[in-house]
Amino acid sequence: MIPSGNPTLEMVAAEAGVSRATVSRVVNGHASVAPEAVAAVHAAVARLNYVPNRVARSLASRRTDVIALIVPESTSTVFADPFFAPVVRGVARALAETDFTLNLLVASETRPEKTRRYLLGGNVDGALVVSHHSGDHSYLGLGDALPIVFGGRPLNPELESRHYVDVDNRHAAQSATEYLLGSGRRRVATIAGPQDMPAGIDRLAGWRDAVEAVGGDVSLAEHGAFTQQSGAEAVIRLLDRHPASGAGSASTGSASTGSAGAGFDALFAANDQMAAGAIQALRNRGLSSPADVAVVGFDDDAFAATLDPPLTTVRQPATELGVSMTELLVRLISGEEAPHRTIIPTELVRRGTA
Repeated sequence: MIPSGNPTLEMVAAEAGVSRATVSRVVNGHASVAPEAVAAVHAAVARLNYVPNRVARSLASRRTDVIALIVPESTSTVFADPFFAPVVRGVARALAETDFTLNLLVASETRPEKTRRYLLGGNVDGALVVSHHSGDHSYLGLGDALPIVFGGRPLNPELESRHYVDVDNRHAAQSATEYLLGSGRRRVATIAGPQDMPAGIDRLAGWRDAVEAVGGDVSLAEHGAFTQQSGAEAVIRLLDRHPASGAGSASTGSASTGSAGAGFDALFAANDQMAAGAIQALRNRGLSSPADVAVVGFDDDAFAATLDPPLTTVRQPATELGVSMTELLVRLISGEEAPHRTIIPTELVRRGTA
């Protein structure tokens, strides 16, 4: 007969015919228990529907079985940017078969000490950090007190020894720009991301590598904030700074649209949101993609598939990024050796805009 109320460790011991200490060792995963005793305890746990007291286990093992996912962005950014959902999905997938649970910290940099106090207060066993900036402070000053894995290479010198998972942003951006050049385009502009973020810095550097290699114009660059609106504003600044040599036609020699053309015939945008904004702004100026300006984005998120025409882009496997970061952090928490840097491959997805 299964007893009423919440089963206790003592009840499991009596049901299994072993001591309370043996049950405790089995529940906490100690190896020094005979296989037949382990089987008896597991059977008793199943019959009684016993759930270990997590507080007591954490006091004994000094583990919380909790991982923090830190996003140093505003709440509106986190829930509007399609990059974050697949990352969280990957983290959840990697934790599904473990005892760890996930805490999401949308870390306001107006009070970074609040996040640091939480991280150092024994509340979590480790932390994942995504979408970080060079000026962030919420996860600094932790020293070796907590295992941390970054999504993207850390920019702060204090964090250079930390583990991270990333894509090769520079090489991917260079390859995307080379693809545009190889398709016959001659003046490839870019909308770069924020220069306080590793992706923004590296993707701009990759574009510049490709343009400089063919003697191109590296002044064809504007900066955005990884948002659709900032992409639209950036391409307007490009159009105003670099008008076509003849009004009414684009530099590719396409038919006149009745509006001023572009002094560039291709555009690499550092993410798909900015690419979407740029394409709409080009259209508002009477220019089309790819006829007037070929466009390549980066991420392959929801914006890429829903544009008309669909966006040619660099696929960044965000779900795999979340999985890889989490698996690496779990290894570090367990005391295992792990690679300092993990690079996930990207892929150029050819669609209608280039």
